[in-house]
Amino acid sequence: AILVQYPNADGEIKDYKALFEKAHAKGISCVTAADILSLALLTPPGEFGADIAVGNTQRLGVPRGYGGPHAAYFACKDEFRRLMPGRIIGISVDRHGNKAYRMALQTREQHIRREKATSNICTAQVLLAIMAGMYGVYHGPVGIKTIATKIHGFTAMLESGLKQLGYKQENKYYFDTLKIDAGSAEKLNELKKKFEAAEINLRYFDDKYIGVSLDETTTEKDVNELLNIFGNGKAVNAAFSENGTGLTDTLKRTSKYMQHPVFNIYHSETEVLRYMKKLENKDLSLTLSMIPLGSCTMKLNATSEMIPVTWPEFGVLHPFIPVNQAEGYMEIFKGLESDLAEITGFPAVSLQPNSGAQGEYSGLMVIRAYLNSIGQAHRNIVLIPASAHGTNPASAVMAGMKVVVVKTMEHGDIDVADLKAKAEQYKDNLGALMVTYPSTHGVFEESIKNICEIIHANGGQVYMDGANLNAQVGLTSPGSIGADVCHINLHKPFCIPHGGGGPGMGQIAVAKNLAPFLPGHSIVKTGGEKAIHAVSAAPWGSSSILLISYAYIRMMGGKGLTEATKAAILNANYIASKLNDEFKVLYTGSNDRVAHEMIFDMREFKKSGIEVGDIAKRLMDYGFHAPTVSFPVPGTLMVEPTESESKYELDRFCDAMLAIKKEILEIETGTADKADNVLKNAPHTAFEIASDSWNHKYSREKAAYPVAGLKEYKFWPSVARIDDAYGDRNFICACEPIESYLEETV
Repeated sequence: AILVQYPNADGEIKDYKALFEKAHAKGISCVTAADILSLALLTPPGEFGADIAVGNTQRLGVPRGYGGPHAAYFACKDEFRRLMPGRIIGISVDRHGNKAYRMALQTREQHIRREKATSNICTAQVLLAIMAGMYGVYHGPVGIKTIATKIHGFTAMLESGLKQLGYKQENKYYFDTLKIDAGSAEKLNELKKKFEAAEINLRYFDDKYIGVSLDETTTEKDVNELLNIFGNGKAVNAAFSENGTGLTDTLKRTSKYMQHPVFNIYHSETEVLRYMKKLENKDLSLTLSMIPLGSCTMKLNATSEMIPVTWPEFGVLHPFIPVNQAEGYMEIFKGLESDLAEITGFPAVSLQPNSGAQGEYSGLMVIRAYLNSIGQAHRNIVLIPASAHGTNPASAVMAGMKVVVVKTMEHGDIDVADLKAKAEQYKDNLGALMVTYPSTHGVFEESIKNICEIIHANGGQVYMDGANLNAQVGLTSPGSIGADVCHINLHKPFCIPHGGGGPGMGQIAVAKNLAPFLPGHSIVKTGGEKAIHAVSAAPWGSSSILLISYAYIRMMGGKGLTEATKAAILNANYIASKLNDEFKVLYTGSNDRVAHEMIFDMREFKKSGIEVGDIAKRLMDYGFHAPTVSFPVPGTLMVEPTESESKYELDRFCDAMLAIKKEILEIETGTADKADNVLKNAPHTAFEIASDSWNHKYSREKAAYPVAGLKEYKFWPSVARIDDAYGDRNFICACEPIESYLEETV
């Protein structure tokens, strides 16, 4: 493949059409990394031959946050869509034939083939995608083009003034960035001192060039201030120019964009506010009920933790400003690294990885660098238990390692005998074990120390998946157990919001022998003395959301964090004990206890015609988000209450589950129809309940208000049961013409 930047790193716009035609003639694919805002003015990648376009959406109204979080975008030709990582939302229909949106393509843990996994891109920056999306909704195509034209015009104004001052500007065609020849290193340093004295940061490179990028916040005053410093006070006659740099016809965009009605309706503050609120009302969040998703730790995000993210002192910083201009962030990084090191039992931490999956990749790359440093680069075998998160093998493959799966026992623990046999079989090439503790089965592996010793005895390192750290904090640690590296999902134990998929973080903590290899960066010094390459674009990853975990840890303190862990385990065991007579807990430890989550076996209800999905959908009628369905075991529900939930809420959930069990018994005894019952038809929408026709063999009240408390307040699902097969066949959202929407709303 060929990868090009558009505009390039120095700001110049190249015409790649001829290059891409030559590449395609030789069977070479073409990828373009494009500035999405520039595409309002420039010919889009798909029109000059790109197969794939990627980029960042920070330009669309998202704070820089000293590195993020920001949402990336990935667009490709139709032929590649089934190879894309992550999730694609498409159109389906519900059982009433109404339009419904669903995940059409999923690269999730339970869908990855362990030995052949290729994608560990698992954290979607959904909250930031929503911000960028709403920026597009509010401004629309006309507003976006106006913003892009303004930026381009001010950049042309700056170039005009610089030419009058005698400076050479290297970019023939540009959007928002100029490459200015200062003439010499001495002149560059002289200008740098003047700009820094004026509290202006520019880019200085190759001993003679100055890079200047403008954005939508740039004003005429800003441009004149820059020219005043470049010209040492000399007056110039530079004016804003809508024509900008005079782009050639081949570089100018002529095609329309953002034609979907949603980008052409909501252009007042009140309208976009109401639109956002309407969408918010469709979401079931922790403001309404517990979200018992196993393996995901959906816990409370306190307001006091979240507020600092909104402060401009943290939000407006560029990730590559001089470090001495970010001393507040440095203090937070230092404190958070120290806290995480103490919590995990390791001496060194990297804050750079942006997701749990990226943390896995980073940890394995650090292990590989260490093995290479001691002359054992041939160690490329990774042992992974069958119960592991699917991202584990995906990360191993991405890190260039070979996966060997280790069996698990009937009760859920790792088969130690099989692990030992395979560790000895591959001892000459064993690189690592990837293990989750507590296991994904919701049980503390009692043999975990022995497992680590077996791996070490056969020359490997132990990578611990930190997904379930919520059950360790304050009680034990990866370091004390015997692991060599772990990643830390800050959005799990340390309260960064999931936000429908992100922002997530995946910091890694490592043992002393691995510390020198922690990720570095090409622009800002980070990592160890023998640092591996950067794993994120920014030196400290998504810096601005680290504030949340920093505040949470500092406010909780060691005692509070330990109590939270105990409460999470207690809450899980309370639910397991209360429901175990009616729903079998699949895996328990030697004392018949679970860790912080449990798996309920729903396969026995198949004899009554009830699938696990029916139970999950019926929980929606009771006002609950369903637990995790069929992962890691098909036909099961994995429940994790977290420490955030009170006994009242735990009882409310248990009462709903017990009521559903009675509904299953009604089917088994023939009281309820096997085909037309509340489980098979769940969830029930307000539209259906209020309809003039009701053809079911049960009452509307039984469908919508199965327990009395729902009559006081009820969350209504927006759509009924979705036709998944239809969605898989029709998974791309086709844009309706704006005229059809306008006619509909007139």
